[in-house]
Amino acid sequence: MTTPRRKKWVRFLTLPKDQLPGAEKYPFQLIKQFEDMATRRGDAYRPRAEHVRPDGYPEYTNRLFLESSPYLLQHAHNPVNWYPWGDEAFNRAAKKNLPVFASIGYSTCHWCHVMEKESFEDTEIAEYLNRHFIAIKVDREERPDIDAVYMNAVVAMTGRGGWPLSVWLTPDKKPIYGGTYFQARAGDRPFGAGFLDMLKSINDIYHNRRKDVLAQALKITQAVEKMSSPGEKGDSIDTSLLKTAVIYYKQAFDPVYGGVKGEPKFPGTLPVDVLFRHYKRTGDNRAKQMAETTLEKMENGGIHDQVGGGFHRYSTDEKWLVPHFEKMLYDNALLAADYVEGYQVTKREDFKQTAEDILEFIKREMTSGSGGFYSAMDADSTGPDGRQEEGYFYTWTKKEINDALGEKQAKPVIDYFGVTDTGNFEGRNILWIPNRRPADFDLPEAEINTAVREAKKALYKKREKRHRPLTDKKIITAWNGLMISAYARAGLVFSNPDHTRAAQIAARFILSNLHIKNRLYRSFTEGRASRPGFLADYAYFTASLLDLYKTDHDLFWLTSAIELDRELETNYEDKKNGGFYMTAEDQEKLITREKPLHNGALPSANFVCVSNLLRLYHITEKDQYLKRAQNGFASFASAVSRRLPAPAKMLEALDLYTDTSKEIIIVIPAKSSDYKNPFMPVISSTFLPNHVIVVAKEGDQAALALIPALGNRPAIDNRPTAYVCENRACLLPTTDPEVFAKQFGQ
Repeated sequence: MTTPRRKKWVRFLTLPKDQLPGAEKYPFQLIKQFEDMATRRGDAYRPRAEHVRPDGYPEYTNRLFLESSPYLLQHAHNPVNWYPWGDEAFNRAAKKNLPVFASIGYSTCHWCHVMEKESFEDTEIAEYLNRHFIAIKVDREERPDIDAVYMNAVVAMTGRGGWPLSVWLTPDKKPIYGGTYFQARAGDRPFGAGFLDMLKSINDIYHNRRKDVLAQALKITQAVEKMSSPGEKGDSIDTSLLKTAVIYYKQAFDPVYGGVKGEPKFPGTLPVDVLFRHYKRTGDNRAKQMAETTLEKMENGGIHDQVGGGFHRYSTDEKWLVPHFEKMLYDNALLAADYVEGYQVTKREDFKQTAEDILEFIKREMTSGSGGFYSAMDADSTGPDGRQEEGYFYTWTKKEINDALGEKQAKPVIDYFGVTDTGNFEGRNILWIPNRRPADFDLPEAEINTAVREAKKALYKKREKRHRPLTDKKIITAWNGLMISAYARAGLVFSNPDHTRAAQIAARFILSNLHIKNRLYRSFTEGRASRPGFLADYAYFTASLLDLYKTDHDLFWLTSAIELDRELETNYEDKKNGGFYMTAEDQEKLITREKPLHNGALPSANFVCVSNLLRLYHITEKDQYLKRAQNGFASFASAVSRRLPAPAKMLEALDLYTDTSKEIIIVIPAKSSDYKNPFMPVISSTFLPNHVIVVAKEGDQAALALIPALGNRPAIDNRPTAYVCENRACLLPTTDPEVFAKQFGQ
């Protein structure tokens, strides 16, 4: 792809060659919209175009140019006559009697880029597609509802899913056929059907076997409806699922490399948070060891960016060595939280350092000037020959390391990171730590650590001179919620006010810019919020506000969480059967309204909501929260019992539901204007995941109105006083941190 740099490039839109192959000529009104948008974007806009005229202007422009999604804008200069998802496209398909081709992906998806280059930039394919189909592009990150429905359809048809997601539809949005990546023409690669052949075949059967097509579409739609619902409501959730899940994970565990046996390896397939909670409740050291081994092997692997911090999407091999190189905000948020908990449980400094590395990476490279967090970094970057290459930015030759450090300084670093002459990835080296034992090196451990620490700085500086991968600067509410939680938890556990401040700033950004007229919005791009939020936006962001409240005790976060829950209950909750729909009642009606259950790359939003309700119940003592949580469990009881393992977030919620929660009430003297909480070091250093902590001043009426447990508890001797309670029964209050530590740890 090239990015022309021409001033006043707006004129390219009105030149005679503004004709997409095989497409009808653009109406004047649409060209005027293009011109207005080009003027608004100005010279800062860099068209991403494969087809460029001699004067430097893109040869083609389609309707995606009017969108704000970075992913859709990547395709705005394809020769394909792309439409965004909406009534215009489907009305056009119905009027012209054409099937719809929908391509669903996201901006940092490697195989999305491959299919774009091979098929969507191919003018022969574009001409056929434009003549015989209505083509729609969807950003799955902005429209997870569309993605979820048609992912289920493709899985029902083919048994597998992934991105790019390619699906053919009737004009009334029913799926005809689908798949993932297609090579452009049969034989281009040694596998799979050709995209052009698929287009011709589907065009033929759509017009010549319409009755069969509609029958197939109805059958698939019915299958999707079944997949999108948990089925009959059960009486209650089976609490033995926790033990059953741990038995399953023990059988699936890879004792050599951690995680689940086999390849590829995704970090979330072995939920270390569930294993740590099981260990805390039962003392099962095997569960702790599984979680610890997994965290250690991941942080040592190539999936972990050893130079710049942060984690790549997943590992293509069993060793966590060769990653798929994109970096997603949500992966890093979830892993940061895991390493924070890992440190709390094990007190291993390397786990703390890995968490800090992730948070530093996010602060440095994925945080906007306003404090919101960007969504992703691409897997591909421009190599020395000008071509887009996956992973080039992150990989090294031995010569490059020697040149950057000098041979003497480079030698221990080369040994430490397993660098070889031939490399471990397409002739280059992914840096990893195959062995950390000091005895395996010629230098003392302290000298190795110093050399590696200094080398990382030098290599990072050198790497910054390369072409950086694209950063998708879309700010997604749900993913920001996950990252806010990670910073808040790290702020509490590491006693780091900078982490707490990052969480506070991001939370206020979301509340100020994406909470509009009592509705949470999904994403923020080009200076504005777009699209009403989905269940995950409410679930993860509400959880992050409760984490912030636990960290800094500002009542604002608690009241905001309560307000968001009211909106959730009004617009998303299934009042009859329990649980929550992905979409609000007034959002677009697709072929089915999904009630999501299982974890994918992201935690199950339904069970994050259940956890939020349980947390609100323990803080406020309002039975309505408990009843709604119980109803949520019951909604999925039958569905969960049919599948192993149960969703990790369901297990975490179940652990909270069945545990005896400690309520920690810390009362600050009313006249205290500046105090240091003497009990926080105990709280931050102790892994006790299901406790509630409330900190308030004596007589704080606003806090008393929300938190009955505060009662009129005094601050004894005008000193901060701790009350440790279980099941509404409290131990004797104390002002002594040592006494508190014993009470807290009991």
